[in-house]
Amino acid sequence: MKLYTKQHPHYCGVDLHADAMYVCILNATGEVVVHQNIPTRPKAFLRLIKPYRANLVVGCECMFT
Repeated sequence: MKLYTKQHPHYCGVDLHADAMYVCILNATGEVVVHQNIPTRPKAFLRLIKPYRANLVVGCECMFT
C-alpha cells in the first residue's frame, strides 16, 4: 500500500451511479473548484478533470448490493 506523505494540488471525489456520476474537486485549501453531475462516460470524466490532472488524487464511492 502506497501512503501519501505530501499535500496534493487537487482532490477529487466521485459518487458513481449507473447513468450519472457526481464529481467534486477541491483544491489544497479545501475550496470547491468543480461541483458537477455528468454522464457516466469515461470521456466526460476525463474532459472534466483535464485542467486538474497533474497530481490529482481521486476517490470513488460505488456500492453494489
